Amino acid sequence: MATGTRVDWESERGQYAPAAASPTLEQRLAQAIERGAQHLLSLQASEGYWVGELEADTTLESDYIYYLNILGKAEPGRIAKLANYIRRRQLPDGGWNIYFGGPSELNATVKGYFALRLAGDLPGAPHMLLAKARVIELGGLEATNSYVRFYLALVGLVGWDMVPAIPPELMLIPNWFPINIYEFSSWTRGIAIPLTVLYAIKPRWSLSKEVRLDELFKVPGARATSLEWDRQFLTWKNFFLAADRAYKLYERLPWKPLRRRAVSNAGTWIVEHLQDSDGMGAIFPAMQNAIMSLIALGHSPEDPLTAREIAEFDRLAIEEEDTIRMQPAVSPVWDTAIAIVALAEAGLEPNHPALVHAADWLLNKQIFNHGDWQVKVRDVEPGGWAFEYRNDWNPDVDDTAFVLMALQRVDYPDKPRMQEAVRKGIAWVLSMQNRNGGWGAFDRDNDKKFLTRIPFADHNAMIDPATADVTARVMECLTRFGWAKDHPAIGRAEEFLKRDQCADGSWYGRWGVNYLYGTGGVIRALEAAGLAARDYVRRASDWLHSVQNPDGGYGESIASYYDESQKAKGVSTPSQTAWALIGLMAAGDKGDPCVTRALEYLLQHQNEDGSWDESEFTGTGFPRVFYLKYHQYRNMFPVYALSHYRNLLEGRNEYHGVAVNPADFPYRSN
Repeated sequence: MATGTRVDWESERGQYAPAAASPTLEQRLAQAIERGAQHLLSLQASEGYWVGELEADTTLESDYIYYLNILGKAEPGRIAKLANYIRRRQLPDGGWNIYFGGPSELNATVKGYFALRLAGDLPGAPHMLLAKARVIELGGLEATNSYVRFYLALVGLVGWDMVPAIPPELMLIPNWFPINIYEFSSWTRGIAIPLTVLYAIKPRWSLSKEVRLDELFKVPGARATSLEWDRQFLTWKNFFLAADRAYKLYERLPWKPLRRRAVSNAGTWIVEHLQDSDGMGAIFPAMQNAIMSLIALGHSPEDPLTAREIAEFDRLAIEEEDTIRMQPAVSPVWDTAIAIVALAEAGLEPNHPALVHAADWLLNKQIFNHGDWQVKVRDVEPGGWAFEYRNDWNPDVDDTAFVLMALQRVDYPDKPRMQEAVRKGIAWVLSMQNRNGGWGAFDRDNDKKFLTRIPFADHNAMIDPATADVTARVMECLTRFGWAKDHPAIGRAEEFLKRDQCADGSWYGRWGVNYLYGTGGVIRALEAAGLAARDYVRRASDWLHSVQNPDGGYGESIASYYDESQKAKGVSTPSQTAWALIGLMAAGDKGDPCVTRALEYLLQHQNEDGSWDESEFTGTGFPRVFYLKYHQYRNMFPVYALSHYRNLLEGRNEYHGVAVNPADFPYRSN
């Protein structure tokens, strides 16, 4: 036996035998990619799509209990399951948070307390006393946001003087005026226009249980602190607060000449936007508000229009043995696009049945109907994709760009159909470029910052400006279809990204957490455009190198949205490690030690079934207000990152099954 040879004892044979050699990195990669790909394939629905659970905080379950009371459908068994879920998410200090590992948050805690009171929990119960004390510590009921107070006013628990005006007369303002509904983000329109109806009608709904919340005021009889005036006299906040006060005086007048027409216009808008959609905007708060506005307008829950919306809303529920939790939306188009790209990178043949089936499903989801975006973009035909199963009014740029890149990876048998779908999708994305060269999510040039000072804008998402992450996605998409770095669309996008870069080299992530998401995605796009050698890209790469965790992974807490000193600080997660790894590979050399360490992190943390575990929230709805956990991010992005590394090592090229000529797309800068 040679000195230094590793051996194992084989007890059955009673002798020493040479041990199997440790697998090489290439072998481990191949095994991890195979397991990860098989796991993803096992999750594909029979219809061809992928959809992972979309998780949020307990404000959804709390609001759902409130909503069931208003509908008169507070069935005890259902309420008990929702309440169980809320109780289990209560923190030791008595409050509720809005993301995994986060601190107690006032609005979530007030909603949790109120929902449990409606579920029958007594105010003197230990967990309720803790919750009450935490509300007081956080500022009391008077410091809650406008939407909490609006819901409480509808059931008589606070006065309407505590609620910012959401006037239905907004519906009468022409689109050319600086303040009109189409200068609000698409999600704000879906949430707020139903509220204009409720604000005008002010129904006083009763609850299934006699509940008061006076004990939650920090100062008995206090007014809402968020309506305090700025110390400086001439500010947009003071302007809108003065307008709010003037409107409330108008509200007291016995004769309101424009009110009936305004409410009628709002009702018509709501009914129109319930068509070709899985509910208002296909998102939880807009759907809930739409149902309540229909009831206020005289539609019973059994009315076919209302009943359909109620059924769509109920589909967001995930019911288990003793709990019910609510999703804020569903993400099948988004998840399917990511899964296709990951599996194609993992080595599935372009004509693999799973990819072809998924591409066919996506092609059937392309939107050719009119939408809100056409208010500002009139020179192109529809052709985008939405996030959800059906949301024709609101296709979005990020989904459309990812879908186009996914379709490019598939050898689809009906070539003319694929070519036409891609042509329309690219033309639509190009038309959505903002004046500043970037792209927002749902609308073009939706960036009037002064509107964020309106009193009911405290959801921190009143507008939909261009962001680095969406702009990067579009840049990557266009360059993969042949747009050169000297094309005006790419040049203007690059200038936007350069302006948007932080001093330390990172980019802010609007739709994912946070600087890791933004930075990894932007570097990837710049590499695809042939711009990776730029000095500002090197600064971004240096930043990624500087924030790697000791275990080789990357992690970033949602706390970075509140405090920049928390950038890229957090426990390592599979999704965030994959995003950083994608950026590192795009910026540098395959032998980079940071790349190797990130690979090792992903390889070591993969489960036997090919999945990864991740508790943290790494998705974003409204920064500082609402966050998301995409349950398949932890599986899809690591498979892509590992596969991309292997393909770089082996010199494999991506399959591009669709070719277009950029010269065929007339380009007009906005």
